Amino acid sequence: MPAKSAAQQKAAGAALSAKRGDTPEGKLKGASRSMEKSMTEKQLEELASTKRKGKPGHKRKDD
Repeated sequence: MPAKSAAQQKAAGAALSAKRGDTPEGKLKGASRSMEKSMTEKQLEELASTKRKGKPGHKRKDD
């Protein structure tokens, strides 16, 4: 599943880094913290590897 926004892609990258042990879990905030706990490493890789070109900065809440 590709990321729907640049913010989602960045959060997945941060969560993936923590899941792999490169970044302490305590440094995670917001969406990346919940992503790290609820998603597998493979799912995070798929989101984090999404290209940002053409993606909005943030996805609107009503979409």
